[in-house]
Amino acid sequence: MKNKSYDKAIENAVASVEMEGYRIDEQSKEWCKKLLLNEITMEEYIELIKNKSLNYI
Repeated sequence: MKNKSYDKAIENAVASVEMEGYRIDEQSKEWCKKLLLNEITMEEYIELIKNKSLNYI
C-alpha cells in the first residue's frame, strides 16, 4: 500500500512540473521512488541527478 501512495505522490508532482513545461523521465521517477522508500540516501539521489545532468551538457 505504501508503494501505491508514493506512486500517486510522484505522479501528482510530475503532473505539476509538466504543467510548467518540463518533462520528467522514467529514470528520474524511479530514483525518486527509491529515495522515498529509503533504498537510496539523499546524497546518492543528488549524485545520480548531478551525473545525469552532466550527460546533457
